[in-house]
Formats: sequence, structure tokens, C-alpha cells
Amino acid sequence: MLTVLIVKSLNLYVRIIDNPYLNPIEVDKDLIYRVFNSIIVISVISFVIYSCNTGNSPGNSDKFLAFSKVNDSILISKEVKKESALIVNYFVDTMDTRQRLDSFKNKYTLEQQHIIYALNRMDAGRLRKGKVIVIPDTLTGSLKDYSPFPHSLGLLDSIPKTVLVNQRIQGFALYENGNLVKWGPISSGKRSTQTPNGLNYGNYKARRKISTINSSWVMPYYFNFMNFEGVGMHKYALPGYPASHACVRVRKEDAKYVYEWANMWELTSDKQEVKRNGTPFMVFGNYDFDKPVPWLNLAEDREDNFLNQAEKDTLKAYVETYFKDEKNFAKPEGEENKLVLPMVNELETIE
Repeated sequence: MLTVLIVKSLNLYVRIIDNPYLNPIEVDKDLIYRVFNSIIVISVISFVIYSCNTGNSPGNSDKFLAFSKVNDSILISKEVKKESALIVNYFVDTMDTRQRLDSFKNKYTLEQQHIIYALNRMDAGRLRKGKVIVIPDTLTGSLKDYSPFPHSLGLLDSIPKTVLVNQRIQGFALYENGNLVKWGPISSGKRSTQTPNGLNYGNYKARRKISTINSSWVMPYYFNFMNFEGVGMHKYALPGYPASHACVRVRKEDAKYVYEWANMWELTSDKQEVKRNGTPFMVFGNYDFDKPVPWLNLAEDREDNFLNQAEKDTLKAYVETYFKDEKNFAKPEGEENKLVLPMVNELETIE
């Protein structure tokens, strides 16, 4: 704008200088040009200095411009702040006295306690005198911030839905096209009845399933993923270590979520063959029954529970097998997710 005014003014003076009716003595043409040249030079220098000072102003060092629109040669931009990743450290605490238990419950809100219990793979009622637990130094209110599973897993980006069960760290994760949707604590099979590792698929489900072995064993939101072995994921008590008879125990809210989220198999009309597989359940990792629970290691290394290379290699092999199975790509026909109950002669493992 300043340059335009200067140019217009210069043109006006040139017209005045070239006017034959004016006395040449009254107008010094060379002087006028020198004056306006000086004004232009000073204006350019001032503009450069002002721009440099603006760019180095406090607060601009941690921001950058994200250009969002170009319209009629006018560049419109908006300021975007850089977000730093949350870094969480952990410490170990021992509930060695009743006073320590009371202090814990008074110090943390119920929401915060819920996260701490999940990190220690146990229900609230399992926190007793003498219990050793791991606690994060920062509590955000979202369990996802403490996930031992990556928020993005490229291996799974071409699979619509995947359930991961890592027995080493006693945790499960749900992924949609490689993006973490949810994770939570589990209790898998105890030493004598360990949960088999392998690539399986969601089969049938039941909102409330009663064991045929023991009628007192009730399994809410049961989702079977090993048909003949009778192994599934369902709600049941979490003691803080592997304790089931091969099934994968989870919290009630997690069992309900999986029950509604995962897909079941699709059978042929005679129900003798699987026409389309359900959601893949990838079970992997080996729990060390001879060492302290692995989440206590977070106090020494906050990344200790992350996927290790051997587990990544196992998942890679599972994914390769998944893509070789045509039943994962068959087009569904008829009603999807139709409930199919197991046959009478199927074996069943519970808890």
C-alpha cells in the first residue's frame, strides 16, 4: 500500500514537472527524484526490519503456519500448535499397612483408581494389605494413554478389525485398520491350563453363557474364538495374574464392547462349514510364571511392556496366514452376524 502511494505521488510530481506552464525555476526535477528514491529505499528497509522482528517475536518458536487455502492469489493461513507426546513414568508402591490402603483410596479418585487397577490387571476388590502395585506419575483419565500396544500398527492396516491378546503382559487390544480402538487387562490360562497361542477367528457369542462343566460358572458376554476347544473371551474376575481354565477373562465393560464390536463366523445353510470367518483373534506371547508380574517392570523401564521383536514377528506371520485364507474375503450373504450356537458334541473350557 505504501509503495502504491509513493508511485502515485511520483507520477503526480512528474506531471507537474512536465507541465509547460510552470516556471522551471520553481521545480527542481533532480531534487524531487532524489527525494522519492530515498523515500522508497527507506520504506523497503523499514519493511524488512519490521518483518524480521515479527518473525522472531516470543512464542513463535514453537508454532508454525499451516496453509489452508489459496483464493484469488491471497494466501490464507492458520496457526497450528505442536503437540508433544505424553511421557508417563511409573513407581512401585506396597500396600503394607491398612493406613496405606486408606491413603491410596483417599488420594486417588474412583476414575483414577480404575486406571491403576487396570494397569495391575486386577479388580478393585483385589487390592489388599501386602499387595505390590505399579502407579503412573501422571493420571489423565484415559486408559488409552497407558496402552502397551502401539496406537498405530501398520501390520494390521489392511484388516478391518483385529483382536490382539498378549499373554506375556496380560493385555488385549482392538484395532480397526491398524488403529488402536481400545485396550484393557486380561487374565488368561493358568500354568496348568494355558490359553493356546495362534491365529483364531470369532465364532459364536452368547450374552450369558453357563458352563456345562459347572453350572455355577456364569460367563457374561461370551465370545468364542476356539470352537472345539471351547475357548473364548468373557467377563470374569481379574485377580492380577493368569488364573483361567484357558479362556480370556476381561472386565465387564470390555467384554460387552467386544461382544458388540467383533464379528461372528458365517456358516453354510446346513451349518456344517464356515463360509466366512469372523473377526481374527490373534493370541501370542508367553507369560513367565516364575517371575514377578511384568507390569512392575515399568518402574525401571516405561517401555518394558511394549511389543518386542519376537511378538512382532509372530503377528507378521499371523497376518500373512490371514491373507492366504479366502474365507476372510468371501462376500457375506444374507443376514450378517447371525447368532449360531455350538453343537452338542463340542468340548467346552470355561473361566
